[in-house]
Amino acid sequence: MTSDVEVQPTAEPSSPSAPHEPSTWPVLRSLLLRLHFYAGILVAPFLLVAATTGLLYAASYQVEKVVYSHELTVPVPAGQARLPLSQQVATATAAHPEGTLGAVRTAAGPGDTTQVLLDVPGLAESTRLAVFVDPYTGEVRGALESYGSSGALPVRTWISTFHRHLQLGEPGRLYSELAASWLWVVALGGLLLWLSRRRNGRRLRRLIAPERGVRGPRRTLSWHGSVGLWAVVGLLFLSATGLTWSKYAGANVDALQTALNWSTPALSTSAGDHADHGGGGGAGHGSTQPVDADQVTRAAEGEGLSGPLEIVWPGEPGSAYVVKETDRDWPQRNDQVAVDPATGQVTGELRFADFPIGAKLTRWGIDGHMGVLFGLPNQILLMALAAGLISVIVLGYRMWWLRRPTRGFGTPYERGDLRRLPWAVVLPLAAVVIAVGLFLPLLGISLLAFLVLDVVLGRVKASRAGAPGVGKPDAEMPDSGKPAAGSSGPVKSGAGDNAAGQSGDEESGVETSDSEKSGV
Repeated sequence: MTSDVEVQPTAEPSSPSAPHEPSTWPVLRSLLLRLHFYAGILVAPFLLVAATTGLLYAASYQVEKVVYSHELTVPVPAGQARLPLSQQVATATAAHPEGTLGAVRTAAGPGDTTQVLLDVPGLAESTRLAVFVDPYTGEVRGALESYGSSGALPVRTWISTFHRHLQLGEPGRLYSELAASWLWVVALGGLLLWLSRRRNGRRLRRLIAPERGVRGPRRTLSWHGSVGLWAVVGLLFLSATGLTWSKYAGANVDALQTALNWSTPALSTSAGDHADHGGGGGAGHGSTQPVDADQVTRAAEGEGLSGPLEIVWPGEPGSAYVVKETDRDWPQRNDQVAVDPATGQVTGELRFADFPIGAKLTRWGIDGHMGVLFGLPNQILLMALAAGLISVIVLGYRMWWLRRPTRGFGTPYERGDLRRLPWAVVLPLAAVVIAVGLFLPLLGISLLAFLVLDVVLGRVKASRAGAPGVGKPDAEMPDSGKPAAGSSGPVKSGAGDNAAGQSGDEESGVETSDSEKSGV
């Protein structure tokens, strides 16, 4: 019969006369535990909503293809060529005379429709009416509202705006910015806590995969940590790219890109002194053009552009057509040219290869976040990341519940003695926190609120215990699974497991029996 616990060999105790050297990491780890706890309890609901709506958005591309299959796809007649683009444009504008021609998106594949985009009064900002034309027969297959440069149709647009601001407009954007601001903090904090745990035997196996044969809090913790470990890189990516769309942090990101000369360059659309600029093959933002849509397309293809293309009609006198490659799948084609509407000559070009590296990273990051960089595999990966984040959040709340808080939202982890931190650590850490808080305002404000809450809870706890407000050092922390100073004997684990990455047996160097591991 084996004993209940097996104590692992430990280092010889230091001499009583040896001076006590303060350890920085235990204090920092204590602070990180408390921050991870507060963020997990109070910020996780925003992250949960963002992850759930993000999962829906990643799936919306396939939903869109099914819901709007009639408008988006057509049968391909054997041996029949496509109609001239100018004829397709004329058919669409004749069917919807209430609109002004703004752009045309050519068919991406043999079975796809041509989309003629019209500016119609009364539509929301960045929204146009997309008229879908069969490129073989000229039949108008339908008309739907199309949002933004991605051409999102109503279902995907609704899910996208729900993900971005919960259909609440500008005030609702605060939720997504708060979630994106905290996601990287929670992910990195959890990673440090998970990697810093002491493990007895099979260290790598217990790091990257859930433990086998355990139950209760320890099993939940094991799944929480291992799933978070696998998802952490993707979560950091989603946080960084998500912030580019935010209101306050996004403005700081734009300012930083400008300062580093990483902004996306713009194509000059000046076409010379031509007074009348309208739409070849249909009424545009002016009068009839000598050059039609087919000539513009041939001029762009002569410069190496290939489909699918978007042809933007001149918006004002003296401006040119702009032809853009819209293939967002890797390897991307994002070149642009300007075409003079009077002569059909290319007057300017903008090659993606000439973009600053920061602008390229921004383009790739946004497309990866939206799920278009690698097509269906990209969307599946996003759905897996969203599902992983949802799982980690649910497991985190389960660990909190297993600790059985009986008052308020539960007692956080004990404080480390901040006075033990050397100034060489405190000053740089404070500077980094302040800088990050200024760059990410919602993170800074909420972090300050957490600190105030922590101080208030500490004072309340101290007053109830009749003790000073300073918490115990880490060596005496009951949540860490370590014996208090002067105590002896092994510490049983399982019931002492906590929600942020500590378990009694691993932190104390004690191996427990199966019954103790399960918390029985």
